[in-house]
Amino acid sequence: MAEKWYYCLKHQRAEQGMRCWFRDRMGPYPDQATAERALDIARARNEREDARDRSWRDGE
Repeated sequence: MAEKWYYCLKHQRAEQGMRCWFRDRMGPYPDQATAERALDIARARNEREDARDRSWRDGE
C-alpha cells in the first residue's frame, strides 16, 4: 500500500508519508500534485466559507 502525500508547513513542500510532526502537516492527499496545491486548496475553502458566513450574517 502506497503512503499518502502531505504538505509540510515547516519545509514548505509535499512529502510522502508522515515524516514531520502532525501540527506541521496538511493532508493526507491522494497524490503529490494535490499535496503541492494544499495551500491553494485551503485558501479556496476558506474563501468559500467566508462568503457563506457573510451571506448568513447579512441574512441572504
